Amino acid sequence: MISRRLLRIKALTALYAFNRREDGDLVKAESELVFSIRKTYDLYHYLLLLVLEISDVACDRIERALQKKVPTPQDLNPNRRFIDNPVIDQLRNNKSFNKYLGDTKLSWVNFVHIPRILYNSMVSWDEFEKYMDSEEMNYQGHKKFVISLVTKFFSVSEDLINCLEEQSIYWNDDLEYVLLMMEKTLKKFRLSSGEQTELMPLYKNQEDEEFVKLLFRKAVLNSRQSSELIDNNTTNWEVDRIALMDTLVMQLAIAEVLEFPEIPVKVTLNEYIEIAKYYCTPKSSTFVNGILDNIFREMREKGFLRKYGRGLIGESVDSKLND
Repeated sequence: MISRRLLRIKALTALYAFNRREDGDLVKAESELVFSIRKTYDLYHYLLLLVLEISDVACDRIERALQKKVPTPQDLNPNRRFIDNPVIDQLRNNKSFNKYLGDTKLSWVNFVHIPRILYNSMVSWDEFEKYMDSEEMNYQGHKKFVISLVTKFFSVSEDLINCLEEQSIYWNDDLEYVLLMMEKTLKKFRLSSGEQTELMPLYKNQEDEEFVKLLFRKAVLNSRQSSELIDNNTTNWEVDRIALMDTLVMQLAIAEVLEFPEIPVKVTLNEYIEIAKYYCTPKSSTFVNGILDNIFREMREKGFLRKYGRGLIGESVDSKLND
């Protein structure tokens, strides 16, 4: 499932896009947010399919070698370990995976060079050589290699990264999170599960789906009030001189701390500080931290923060009594 961190990032990019819209159409903006999240789920399946495509390239190379007029001894006795990998076979026959591919028509047919390029790079990769040359190999060893292929090989392939950026603007920030989803999925594979292993759902639960939509909507609808809070706590700055992304990060954080009483303030603060490190200027995380800390302290003192359950974690005894 898509993590809360990535959902927050999706809300941030949607908020940025909304601020650049001329029509101010919130309904369309929300639809685009949902679409961008669905594209992330497409990428998850697309990269799982890439594993199969690379395996197919390997199989094709073996078949071609066998058809040579004068095959070498190695051609006649190929190492089939990779193409016979049981984890890859399970994925290939996975019913829910194949249904999703059928429904969405996801395919590498227009980018057939990518599996070939990755295969050519993979065969000289140290971990592939160790995998292929190991004297003994059990199911766990096969699974470990496929996980390494995803987390260590895909993650650094410039050819793959450039290809994904070319195909969809929605995938620019998704790769790291999708590879983590794939790793979690593959770790669940068992020899006994066959083709029935469940893939990750789009959302962890309905709460997550509602979270990202409400977060975005409230950040938009309450942008004027949040801007005033930011303005009041940046006495040495003019609001129009603060970087737009800094402002949007803080608007989202303010919306989250007010609208989601079950999320601890500290969690919200830490999440948006981390997001600011990657999506704002180098010094933004420190700036955002200071401003949000002041705003949240002021909210707490005025009784605007209403937390309960898990949301009370990190709150003082006095704050809890005031609730």
